[in-house]
Amino acid sequence: MKTLRYLQKKKENMEPIVMLTAYDFPSASLAEDASVDIILVGDSLGMVVLGYESTIRVTVADMVHHARAVKRGAENTLIVVDMPYLTYHGSIEQTVETARYMMQETGAHALKLEGGQDICPQIETLVKGGVPIIGHLGLTPQSVGVLGGFRIQGKTADQAAQLLDDAKALERAGVSAIVIECVPAEVASDLTKALNIPVIGIGAGAETDGQVLVYHDVLNYSPAKAPSFAKVYDQSYVRMKTALTHFAEEVRTRAFPDASHSFAMTDDELKKWRSR
Repeated sequence: MKTLRYLQKKKENMEPIVMLTAYDFPSASLAEDASVDIILVGDSLGMVVLGYESTIRVTVADMVHHARAVKRGAENTLIVVDMPYLTYHGSIEQTVETARYMMQETGAHALKLEGGQDICPQIETLVKGGVPIIGHLGLTPQSVGVLGGFRIQGKTADQAAQLLDDAKALERAGVSAIVIECVPAEVASDLTKALNIPVIGIGAGAETDGQVLVYHDVLNYSPAKAPSFAKVYDQSYVRMKTALTHFAEEVRTRAFPDASHSFAMTDDELKKWRSR
């Protein structure tokens, strides 16, 4: 079983960490068979699976539902689950109760929270209570309205300095690792060197401690175009569309099902049945 300590050792040994975002039983099973280190049940499921325009509409119930399926499909992989929009920006009591519910109901090994110094008090409380936390900086989708859209973060020296301050604050608060999204490669490299905890990049260059991509982007398993930072390793959508079109054609021409995909009575039973 891969643990958070296992990830820390990989950073210390300069061994890249592989993280994949997945949302259901079959994708989790495939991810585990491919030996990924971490599966992230991201609130990006709102856009990728549920068809929303952003992650804002994703609920705790959505996250729990999908995380349970992922956990069943990958029992021996480290599972991290996103806390959804505004579930950790109210009272400490509300944050703790939501985290408790999500951990107990999903069997996750850690929760992921977006934000910097502003959420450090919540992180400190959760960590003290025994909840492992992964941070998330740079492009934080839950704050996309405030950020003015899906834009690269940390492009100026001042912005990069703020990212570094936030990253160090998260480390002091007790996070076990940090995901950094859509930041210049130089900034991501410097952050990785400045922190003692693993830094996992997405759209952040090659010099972080690990990389994360979305299952549907890696396989092109979606009608939506993959973001520019995502490398597509297969054309699943095209191949599956071809297969489904073939199925539809065979049904319409009565080529399917044939005898090999049907069941039959014995001759004696058929005669009895027909005689009635």
